[in-house]
Amino acid sequence: MEEDPVQTSWLRHKGWTYGFRTTVLLYFVVLIVLPITGVYVYAFSEGWTPFWESISDPIAWKAVLLTLKLALIATVINVLIGTMIAWVLVRYRFVGRTILNSLVDLPFALPTAVGGLMILLLLGPNSWIGGLAERLGFDIVFHQPAIVIAMVFVTFPFVIRAIQPLLEEMDGSAEEASYTLGASRSTTFFKVILPQITPGIAGGAMLAFSRALAEFGAVVLVAGNIPAKTLTASVFIYGEVESDNNLGAAAVSVLLLTLSLLILWIINRVQRRGRRE
Repeated sequence: MEEDPVQTSWLRHKGWTYGFRTTVLLYFVVLIVLPITGVYVYAFSEGWTPFWESISDPIAWKAVLLTLKLALIATVINVLIGTMIAWVLVRYRFVGRTILNSLVDLPFALPTAVGGLMILLLLGPNSWIGGLAERLGFDIVFHQPAIVIAMVFVTFPFVIRAIQPLLEEMDGSAEEASYTLGASRSTTFFKVILPQITPGIAGGAMLAFSRALAEFGAVVLVAGNIPAKTLTASVFIYGEVESDNNLGAAAVSVLLLTLSLLILWIINRVQRRGRRE
């Protein structure tokens, strides 16, 4: 009895589709869902009271608050500078534009520890800039400014890469109409262009903020790691693991994980709303 080639092809296609989906789901579960679930389970493994004691420890919650504050400052800086850079890369043609556009992704390619070392060598006490700042009474490395710089460096591409596609796909008719009606460049930007790129700015900013919260490699090299002053949450977690206090590390990790998941959920909502509009 001969097999129906159409039916055989359909079964093979269906089997390949199910196999592909199963592989993707298995990959997602093993590498993402299980580790996240494991952190939550371990953090609450001894009950609510030990978890609350861990996160209410003064050193722990001050580290979290400091991380939130510095990550927010770094995000604001990235929004302002990133929007300008994206605008220049899309709207202007100049020598070295291609190189500059490639360098935007450098923080993605470099190990974060290398970024921290670069900041340390450039702004450290033995450098020309660091020495000048020290003579002027400004402390950079091993103080909060260095942490902000490290966070800005690591999260630098997010806002730029989120805005660029929106600027490139933007319909120029509304902008031209604004100029024709006598509006200035600034008025046109804030009334016509900015509303169209706001979803990209918001999404890039939240991604940058979430990434800054978890930064460790660059921060640990340039922060003084002084509790309540320069000790960030990620460095605190590392210290707790080194001190064999895994429960304390897991408790603070749960705070950061929950906040990051909430940010990702908000980003998804913003992007969906932007597509509908």
